[in-house]
Amino acid sequence: MTLHGGVREAFERVLDPADVLSDPVKCRAYECDGLTGYRVCPDLVLLPRDAAQVAAAVRVCHEHGVPFVARGAGTGLSGGALPVADGVVISLARLKSVLEVDPVNRRAVVQPGVTNLEITAAAAPHGLYYAPDPSSQQVCTIGGNVAENSGGAHCLKYGFTTNHVLSCEVVLADGSVVTLGTDTGEQSGPDLRGVFLGSEGTLGITTAVTVRLLRTPESVRTLLADFPSVAAAGDVVSDIVAAGIVPAAVEMMDTLAIEAAEEAVHAGYTVGVPAALVVELDGPVEECDAQFELVKAICEKHGCTRLHIAGSPEERAKIWKGRKAAFAAVGRISPDYFVQDGVVPRTRLAEVLRRIAGMGADAGLRVANVFHAGDGNLHPLVLYSAAAGETERAEELSGAIAELCVEMGGSLSGEHGIGTDKACSMPKMFGEEDLATMHRVRAAFDPDGICNPGKVLPTPRLCGERPGRYKPHPLEETGAIERL
Repeated sequence: MTLHGGVREAFERVLDPADVLSDPVKCRAYECDGLTGYRVCPDLVLLPRDAAQVAAAVRVCHEHGVPFVARGAGTGLSGGALPVADGVVISLARLKSVLEVDPVNRRAVVQPGVTNLEITAAAAPHGLYYAPDPSSQQVCTIGGNVAENSGGAHCLKYGFTTNHVLSCEVVLADGSVVTLGTDTGEQSGPDLRGVFLGSEGTLGITTAVTVRLLRTPESVRTLLADFPSVAAAGDVVSDIVAAGIVPAAVEMMDTLAIEAAEEAVHAGYTVGVPAALVVELDGPVEECDAQFELVKAICEKHGCTRLHIAGSPEERAKIWKGRKAAFAAVGRISPDYFVQDGVVPRTRLAEVLRRIAGMGADAGLRVANVFHAGDGNLHPLVLYSAAAGETERAEELSGAIAELCVEMGGSLSGEHGIGTDKACSMPKMFGEEDLATMHRVRAAFDPDGICNPGKVLPTPRLCGERPGRYKPHPLEETGAIERL
């Protein structure tokens, strides 16, 4: 069934009619997020211009029982913004103002459509910045960061979005507006801000966020080091942490990821090397310099074959350009790929990567690795060709890798979220009582289940009829039945 005309008219009464899209061609642009393997075209796309219109649109959804999915920039990689058939997408792209920068209290208030990097740009004149830095920070928006509890390369030292968000203005599933958290981050009673952060849009829609800003570091030192094996690079990571050093970032890339990134942006990486580490330290000059010398010694101890130290801000930016371009650059060496997001203990990195390589070989598929080595947050990219009929194999391998991380004492996701992609793997990590409790929390916020349904928690429909790619029934293939 599709939404009847009365529902559309109700939306047009609270929004400008031009901001209610129903043309299938225009709605098609919203059919998926960064996980392009799953696609559902929504019946309507709503383009509210302010928080009041967001709340009004949600009240219409509540009144008519219409499921809705909030969408930011659509850069998510777990299918968290996948539309719902017979539902609407509520785009927050027009809510893109920095409402306040308070340098005295080191905080800013922004709308959800502000990009991650724009927060830092607004804070920079005051010697401040916003620490979380997902690879897509130039385009990903803070509303999506809040929904997924995004991290980034520097989360090893500075933490994730939840460590930098003080409060959120939220439209609940009935259209009411509440503020979760406080301007200071201190509150009495249950931490509802913490419950909402990372809930992947299943508890409400963020319309304003108060974020914590940090003082720009006095000194930053960055190096790029090549190693003869992934195991050697992993040993470096363990030794750095064991030495009591907490780097701002420790990133690792393997041969395939390096090849793709270097071909795309020419950042000066060594093509063909088995593994490369990007290590960055920041802080007071004396401390940073002393620790940097120790890091260099650890790299040399483990057989580093090339050590390149950034000698200027431009060189540092070039190194990071290579690392942050890796996901998109993989498209140069594979027509299609799945990005996974599991976490494993640092001490088991080499073991897990060997297992992943073996699983890829068994499936006849290549797997590129680029990840946050400092906290064991893996991002294996399963490369495949849909045209060659490899999609199902790749999807199975991607899911098996996520579940391997749980088997190794880790988790299904570090920062990309569960979304549609990993919902059916949740029982591998959580027991029945845990999942039941999550359902109860969700129902407390959204009793009717209209807020981003089908995400995070497994349901028989989701796991039995995976949304996205259509597979014809055998009887349809024979012509005995017709798809309507």
